[in-house]
Amino acid sequence: MFSRVFCALLVSWLFTGCAGGIQAMEHGPVVTVTAKPDAFLQAHYQQQAEAGLPAVKLLNTGQEALRARAALIETANQRIDAQYYIWNDDGSGRYLASRLAAAADRGVVVRLLLDDINVVGKESLFALLDSHPNIRVRIFNPSRSRDGVGRWLSFLTDFDRINRRMHNKTFVVDGLVGIAGGRNVGDEYFGLHPSLNFRDRDVMVLGPLAGDMTGNFEAYWRSPWSLPLERLYPKPEKTAAGLRALIKTAGIQMDAPALPTEKPAARAYLGELFADSVSASAELVFDPPPENPDAPADTPQQTAETLYQLVERARSEILIESAYLILTDEQLQAVNDLGKSELEVAAVTNSLATNDLVTNHSGYARWRRAMLAQGMELHELRPDAPACKRWVEALAACDGGEVSLHSKAVVFDRNTLFIGSFNVNLRSIYLNGETALVIRSPELAGGVADDIRYAMEPVNSWRVDLNDSNELVWRSEGEDLYHEPEVGFWRRAMSRMLSWLPIEKYL
Repeated sequence: MFSRVFCALLVSWLFTGCAGGIQAMEHGPVVTVTAKPDAFLQAHYQQQAEAGLPAVKLLNTGQEALRARAALIETANQRIDAQYYIWNDDGSGRYLASRLAAAADRGVVVRLLLDDINVVGKESLFALLDSHPNIRVRIFNPSRSRDGVGRWLSFLTDFDRINRRMHNKTFVVDGLVGIAGGRNVGDEYFGLHPSLNFRDRDVMVLGPLAGDMTGNFEAYWRSPWSLPLERLYPKPEKTAAGLRALIKTAGIQMDAPALPTEKPAARAYLGELFADSVSASAELVFDPPPENPDAPADTPQQTAETLYQLVERARSEILIESAYLILTDEQLQAVNDLGKSELEVAAVTNSLATNDLVTNHSGYARWRRAMLAQGMELHELRPDAPACKRWVEALAACDGGEVSLHSKAVVFDRNTLFIGSFNVNLRSIYLNGETALVIRSPELAGGVADDIRYAMEPVNSWRVDLNDSNELVWRSEGEDLYHEPEVGFWRRAMSRMLSWLPIEKYL
């Protein structure tokens, strides 16, 4: 009797979940910001605007990227708009949260927009921030159930909507300076994790192009599918004391040297970055949030269309650096239709040993032979790559840990750089919201091309080939291997079994 009642209730819950789900909402009028932008940033912005081109600075190491964000927060005088797929409640996550709270204390308006997929378990930190009168936190496309088994069931019963994620990552201060790229907020993205660190890239932009990043942010902030945090979680108790403790202790816990925590130091550091920037023609491309996330996602989005157009214009070389790499028949046929026998296409991605998600690697493995048959040159990162010591400032983590690829960049003819949150895979093409910068600069594109080629060197990566018997071979430093290297049997078996499933669009 009990089992029949339980099953009936479960079936009822499942079907009501399918029909109901989270409710979209209309947002009120935009809050007017009355403070003036920071004079230091305004002066540099005006100088760059008069030059006619934005100033672009690549942030190639994690600690450089963390210091840039810290300096921008300290310099902010008007508003900070931060949009992220992941914001961890760890040392760097709490440090940046503490600086946002300190900025809000001095009157800066802070808006923090987070994708829901990774909020669970960190909600207390965001609720604490949201309790500040100058900070507002919204969650994009949340599931109805917030934790436990119900959250997983919500995912299954609301599959189409929940698969539309905000993968965009932007950080804009006073509407004058912005950062976009592949990095989330967390120790492993800033070179501070003791055992696993990501090779990643950001771009800092000074000039009117930062306003386009604000437009990207506003599109998601105003989306009916971005809900105020307070609608999803209760307000914490004793918030004033909690905010004071966060501001006081987070900086002490950080083990990162030379973080600019005062305005003079912040301005000096930003001055160095601006001086090291390159004036370049650039444009921002982003995918707007879906009006109806339940609708079929079977059309390439704006960022993907922009990438396709750049591929069509390429003449001699396309270099791809992508944490997750999945190209299927449709994309490979498009490359084949170009009919350019002289066009070289080479990619570096994660090996099974360095990929943080076996599922994602399985989708790549499913199409690896097809990519090789198309003539693509494939390289897979080694977990012991010496390049780690170039990418990660915390060298001890390179000696005792592993490095994984998280960056996303494509270089065309060493002249044009496509860089941002876009992985060269089906999820980025069809499902995720993404943000990318298209930068036309031989200096910057050539520098990233050299970095990608360095990552492809045998000491850092295995080159994957098909031998005369149509077998996959991993080659590095004179050694040939005939199975996924540096992983055990069960990880290889799991990847192989998952690769049989046609789920690559959702990986």
